[in-house]
Amino acid sequence: MKMTEIRFSGFGGQGIIRCALISGKALSLYDKKNASMNQSFGPEARGSACSSQLVVSDDRVLYPYITRPQILISMSQEAYENYEPELRDDGILIIDTDLVKLKPLRGKIKMFAIPSTRFAEEMGNRIIANLVMMGFFTAVTKVVTPEAMKKALPGLVPDRFLDLNIRAFDKGYEYGLRILEESKKKRPKAKPKVASKPKAKATPRATVKTKPKAAAKTKPTTKPKPKTKVKPTTKPKLKKK
Repeated sequence: MKMTEIRFSGFGGQGIIRCALISGKALSLYDKKNASMNQSFGPEARGSACSSQLVVSDDRVLYPYITRPQILISMSQEAYENYEPELRDDGILIIDTDLVKLKPLRGKIKMFAIPSTRFAEEMGNRIIANLVMMGFFTAVTKVVTPEAMKKALPGLVPDRFLDLNIRAFDKGYEYGLRILEESKKKRPKAKPKVASKPKAKATPRATVKTKPKAAAKTKPTTKPKPKTKVKPTTKPKLKKK
């Protein structure tokens, strides 16, 4: 059984509770998963840290509360500082670039960042920042399909703003896909291992026995004869008459 625990966090007024409602509806009704949703917030209606939790499972959810979430979405500094210690050491952290100042990452946590509030302001209404974040979350985690998320929007967002919310979702989703593509390019490519050819066994050479060559007979060396000195012949002396 595969189970995923997700926490959406931020401050009141950002639509943090709605993030979990949309995701839970998309997963349970359109992606054929099981999901359980809970929420918590401070005493103030707006401005205080709040969160919503989602438990997603292929089978029935036996315990509806999260213990150590695999995914944390933080859209405010206070929410990040409150809930980051609960994130698993190998989890996924998603933040709003302009609203959260990061501490050094611990363990093997993967971090993804998007200026969701800035994108929403550029589109004309910062209140749709949560839908920008939802699109980004969908792209980088692959927990839920984008088609299911869009089908879940009617009834959870005002009808007159439905098109704007869909465009905000698409903006975040496309940005997430681009971030994933860039991270793949930066990742060093592992060199493929080349299978070494097995060394051929050396065939033993046949040893041919050769007859020993007969020693060549050498002629006995003769001592050179001593040269005989030849006495010069002298002419006979003539007697004088």
